[in-house]
Amino acid sequence: MVEIAKPGLTDKDWLFREDNHVGKQWVLRCIDLGEYFVAREQGEIVGFLRFSRFWGRIPYLEMIRVQEGHRRSGVGTALYRAWEGEMRESGARLLMTSSECDESRPQDWHRRNGFSKPDRSSCPASRRCRKSSSSRNLTKARRIKFDSCDAL
Repeated sequence: MVEIAKPGLTDKDWLFREDNHVGKQWVLRCIDLGEYFVAREQGEIVGFLRFSRFWGRIPYLEMIRVQEGHRRSGVGTALYRAWEGEMRESGARLLMTSSECDESRPQDWHRRNGFSKPDRSSCPASRRCRKSSSSRNLTKARRIKFDSCDAL
């Protein structure tokens, strides 16, 4: 069974190794700000999710990675759901992520988890989106995904 939690400083060496393209200072910053979730199975870390806030306010899923032997078993979805729940509890009305447009597996994962390509009206830069995303009567966070091929 997968367990999702925030990492502690004792997990930093694993994150340095597995999330190595961002650098050790960024990993430490994200741990300190609570911008990571880790997935454990039988006490061992098998995946992570790292996020930040786009424009300082919109939750943006930067990276989700599950180790090879644990993929396609629900670990990524469990990480995502833990993040989505925390963001919803913090008042988020919009979640963002991105992926490469020519990678079918990440595209499929995003669709399975409710993400869709934005139309112009759902783009965070539009006046309409700013209004709706701050509205108090929205109960479900909208999930949008930008592909690297999208022309914004």
